[in-house]
Amino acid sequence: MFDGRRLKEKTFILLVTLITLLTIAPLFHIIAMVTLKGSYVIVKAGIEFFTATPGPPGSEILGGVGPAILGSLWLAITTAIIGVPLSVLTAIFIVEYRENPLAKITKVFSGSLLEIPTVLIGMLVFLVVVTPMGHYSLLAGSIALAIVMLPYTVSYVERALENVPKTYREAGYSLGMTRAQVVAKVVVGIARRGIAAGVLIGLSKVVAETAPLLFTIGSARSNYPLSPSDLLKPGDALPLLIFQFAQTPYENWQELAWGSAFILTVIVLAAFSGMRLIVKEVKL
Repeated sequence: MFDGRRLKEKTFILLVTLITLLTIAPLFHIIAMVTLKGSYVIVKAGIEFFTATPGPPGSEILGGVGPAILGSLWLAITTAIIGVPLSVLTAIFIVEYRENPLAKITKVFSGSLLEIPTVLIGMLVFLVVVTPMGHYSLLAGSIALAIVMLPYTVSYVERALENVPKTYREAGYSLGMTRAQVVAKVVVGIARRGIAAGVLIGLSKVVAETAPLLFTIGSARSNYPLSPSDLLKPGDALPLLIFQFAQTPYENWQELAWGSAFILTVIVLAAFSGMRLIVKEVKL
């Protein structure tokens, strides 16, 4: 006997499956292409890919992206130092002190940052930080990336804090805790998985950002940032190198762009996988 309802159900499941595959296919295609071409370049260059500077344009010398790797590492660390506390504290202020008029203004301002092109943030930091300093610097790039990171992290942390049941807050107050103690010891403890996810998403967003770096770090491809004092000097980063080298007609620089793209992809995927393991479960 013909069952029209079952046929419709199977057709619907088939269509959803096909649409899902079509949606994720470009992502897997990009990852596959970057992996194949990028890993080949790294094997070809050897250890020099991670330690040397780029070879002359158009030459047979491939070189490496050592300064860009170090620059990206310093940018990630400094951006986290600046952006994570600012983002988490902003979200706490918005959620826990929502009756404060300043908290409402902060919420609107944080949301509006999502609509601002990141290139404008780079230009703003150029005017406010780079111009007074008189030169580009990794610190200026970190400040720009921290601003880009802020609205993404705030929105996720805010959502995590709002999902904590009000009864837990009331239980803390009944024990004689102050509001600050309830937030620090109860709310943040319960919501730490969501907070960690928000921080991860914010950092993953900025680790591959290019536009803010165009106006801030200076593309110094021969400077190895080895100490915190080098943050005040011009530097380089993998996203910026990829953006600039991929547009050149030089084959050796294009190969360096593919290798850098592979490294950046591995970093982002490893960060997601590692954080998933860290925040696999919440222990109260």
